[in-house]
Amino acid sequence: MRLKFQWLTVVIGFLSVAGFSQSKKSTIIPKTYVASKTATPILIDGDESDASWAKAEWTALFEDIENNVKPKYATKVKMLWDETNFYILAKMDEPHVWANLKQRDTIIFYNNDFEVFVDPDNDTFNYYELEINALNTAWDLFLSKPYRENDMVVLNDWNIPGLKSAVKIHGTLNNPNDIDEGWVLEMAIPWASYKTSYFDQNVPADKFWRVNFSRVNWEHTITNGNYERKKGADGKFLPEYNWVWSPMGVINMHEPEKWGYVYFSSKEGKDSFTIPKDEKVKWELYNLYRAQKEYYQKHKVWAKSITDLTKETISIDHKILKPILENHASGFNILVKSPFSNQTFVIRQDGKIITK
Repeated sequence: MRLKFQWLTVVIGFLSVAGFSQSKKSTIIPKTYVASKTATPILIDGDESDASWAKAEWTALFEDIENNVKPKYATKVKMLWDETNFYILAKMDEPHVWANLKQRDTIIFYNNDFEVFVDPDNDTFNYYELEINALNTAWDLFLSKPYRENDMVVLNDWNIPGLKSAVKIHGTLNNPNDIDEGWVLEMAIPWASYKTSYFDQNVPADKFWRVNFSRVNWEHTITNGNYERKKGADGKFLPEYNWVWSPMGVINMHEPEKWGYVYFSSKEGKDSFTIPKDEKVKWELYNLYRAQKEYYQKHKVWAKSITDLTKETISIDHKILKPILENHASGFNILVKSPFSNQTFVIRQDGKIITK
């Protein structure tokens, strides 16, 4: 593992990544996907042959979370939706399909797993994570905000009511004597599980949510006929692979501002989606936010000027941004007026963006 953690720290902060570090790339361009509405509910059985899935497109193959190294095994996803559920189909090539964690809400990424991250309102706060292994064992949790602020942010007891998931193994599970093709995970996540109040109308018809997917894959060894995570010469587990739909530029899934955009189209037939230009304004605010955090780590005080954080002119599509840095007793705000919508966006010292 890249960093050492106690179990509680793992639950609070690690959450499927082997370490935490600031982004190494100034700007990550998130992936996009248009999820079509399905008229027919999908039978959740782990079988990709459902007629509804035939109408959906696969995402591009997953990439390494941090760099351009091609993953060892292919991973891809399809998405659909209806008025009740968000449907996800994940297909993973894997010559050795194994899992041994059977209890719900254990640390599932200690097995090879597939993970779903969802931020409905795109403010990086109050988001959701779901991890499932090849035994169809789930770990679902709610995070009040990203753990980069070192707060107790995880509600591990939160469960997705009405979650349906199924796994189909193309090969044999936990059999080291053969070579498998891989496994397919199919799930239906009720929109109701993402409601913030009883009367919340949160079905995102013709709207986008921020979503990402991660696949954790470990080097393994065979002990007494059983699969185990492999250890190095120092006796420590070798680091896992993290393969994702929309790359993060850093080994950390918990920067929701970098997740992909899933647009839930109610249009019959194919639809298109373009990331709004105001989203690009927010990306630049997050770059300044990270620069301010790094400045504080180095100098033990907050920067007092934007020029302390960047020496470059910030522009988007030939429009110049003019951010303003405000320091106050408990931290800072960075404000910028969008040249596209004239809305003013403010990022706080805790990383949340509000609109004025």
